Amino acid sequence: MLVQGIRRAVFSNEAGIGSAAIAHAAARTKEPIREGIVALLEPFIDTIVICNMTALVVVITGTYLDKDLTGVSITSEAFGTVIGWFPVILSIAVFLFAFSTMISWSYYGERAWTYLFGEAQTQSYRVLFVICVFIGSVVNLGSVLDFSDMMLLTMAFPNMLGGFILSGSVADELNDYMSRLRSGEMRVYK
Repeated sequence: MLVQGIRRAVFSNEAGIGSAAIAHAAARTKEPIREGIVALLEPFIDTIVICNMTALVVVITGTYLDKDLTGVSITSEAFGTVIGWFPVILSIAVFLFAFSTMISWSYYGERAWTYLFGEAQTQSYRVLFVICVFIGSVVNLGSVLDFSDMMLLTMAFPNMLGGFILSGSVADELNDYMSRLRSGEMRVYK
C-alpha cells in the first residue's frame, strides 16, 4: 500500500522527476531562484494539503475498508457519504485534472523533442502524442499507469544525478539571492 501511495504521489505532483522545471524555465524572470522557490509550493500544496485532506476523509469515513472500491471510487464514496452531491464535483475535477495533465505532458514532451530533434520535427511529435493518447484511452488503466510509472522512474534517475551534480551551483545561487534579499539590494514584490 505504501509503494502504491508513493507511485500515485509522484504521478500526482511530479516532484523530483524534472518535468516541472521545463514549465518554470519558460517563465521570464530576472531571478531564477525566486521561480524555484515558487516551484517548491506545488508539491507541498498537492501532496501535503490536497492528498492529505483526501486521505483523512477516506480514513475518517472508513471507505478504505470496502475492498470493492479502488482508485477514485474510494474518494468519491468517502466524500459522497458526507456531501451527497460531491461525487459530481469530483468527476468534473478528475476530468479537468486529466485534461490539464495531457496538456502539460504534451508541452513537456514537445520541449524535449524540439531540443533533441529540432524545431522542424515538432509536428511529428504532436502526431505521435495524439496516437499515444488514443492508445492510452483504449488500453486498460493498469497498463497505462504501469507504463507512466516506468517512464516517470526513468526521468527521475537522470534528474537526481543532475540535481546532485548541480547542487553546489544551486546552493551558491541561493545564498547569493538570500544575501541580496536580506540586504535590501533587491526589491521584494508584495
